[in-house]
Amino acid sequence: MHTVAVLALERTVVFDMAVPVEVFGRVRLPGGRRPYRLRVCGTEPRVPTETFTIHASHGLEALADADTIIVPGCEIDGPPPLDALEALRDAAARGARIASICGGAFILAATGLLDGLAATTHWLAAPRLARLFPKVEVRPDVLYVDNGQFLTSAGASAGLDLCLHMVRRDLGSAVAADAARMAVTPLEREGGQAQYIVHEQPPLPRGSLLEPTLAWMEEHLADDLTLEVMAARCGMSARTFSRRFREQTGATPLQWLLRARVRRAQYLLEHTDHAVERIAAQAGFGSATAFRERFRRVTGTTPKAYRAAFRGTR
Repeated sequence: MHTVAVLALERTVVFDMAVPVEVFGRVRLPGGRRPYRLRVCGTEPRVPTETFTIHASHGLEALADADTIIVPGCEIDGPPPLDALEALRDAAARGARIASICGGAFILAATGLLDGLAATTHWLAAPRLARLFPKVEVRPDVLYVDNGQFLTSAGASAGLDLCLHMVRRDLGSAVAADAARMAVTPLEREGGQAQYIVHEQPPLPRGSLLEPTLAWMEEHLADDLTLEVMAARCGMSARTFSRRFREQTGATPLQWLLRARVRRAQYLLEHTDHAVERIAAQAGFGSATAFRERFRRVTGTTPKAYRAAFRGTR
């Protein structure tokens, strides 16, 4: 049997830990045989979480012969326990597959095993991961990253996608599809975690000369806002307006405008039943085709899939 060890550290995120336990624990081969043996391994026999205490049936020594090790996130302020980091490095050296879920990427990155590799984590934590571990190529817009031996997933539910991906790698699509049905989830989700990022309205630099113009732009997103129109509204030449705009917002007028239009489209998809063509016009895109292309580029998914995900309809 393939042994899967789930690492439970102090203040482990329970959802992160439960996902691999449930997925790998419920996989069955044709005929009903279990292909995976599960272990929960802790630095101590009793591991406290935010809400209750986990009884870890194994210590860190049980990582020594595990085929796959799952590293959930944990809400600790300081560095991870050194003995846990060393156990992960030793397991990697003998060829064990190691995967992190959500904030578990911080623990895996602390071992140095992700240096020079692409990785992901929850989109809110991605900037911090990149700052703390500059040798890691952080990709905040994907659900998971598979580097072969080392894998990382985004937010907690993306851990489900990653676990199903590993089952498919190990046992094929048919077994993985059956596991997905048991979890009442698709085997593959469309798009990346970019679709779950709330693209806030671009910030208005309060008190600046551009503030009234930016507020006017937000109110007229459906209009044909050319650079000349925006500059005239501000009483500047197009060249001066572009320079001042970048200085005060950190973006070009077009970048700011497109971001605002995508956010408006997200709102309309979530809160109205309007057709895509109507939303494209209301958000200021020239055509439904242009809208779909821009929306996918920013969110990683289609308007239809986005609406289905956030309104529960198909």
